[in-house]
Amino acid sequence: MLILILSLIVGSLLVYVSKYNFQPVSVNLGFTVFSGIPLFYVIIVSLVIGLVLSYLVSLIQSISTSFILHGKNVEIKKNKDEVLELTKRVHQLEIKNEKLGKDSGIEPGDRNAL
Repeated sequence: MLILILSLIVGSLLVYVSKYNFQPVSVNLGFTVFSGIPLFYVIIVSLVIGLVLSYLVSLIQSISTSFILHGKNVEIKKNKDEVLELTKRVHQLEIKNEKLGKDSGIEPGDRNAL
């Protein structure tokens, strides 16, 4: 329903532009000259070209952002794996430390205890 309403609004705008801007104009494109083109064609084509160019710029920016985010996600995953490996290593060292403490007969003391 929203698309239908938007189509009617855009169609009404096109009718308004074409009704009041029908004067023939000349368009110079480099070495080529187009003469006798109605002004509303020039307006509509300029609008469409502007919309397409802005869409392309937005598309390029979103692709660039997705590449940056992908790189950050890979870095985060690598760091999480490193943290996991270090946590495993700490756990192994704590177990080894406990075994060494029991074997020597010295009970581990807490330096901060009262």
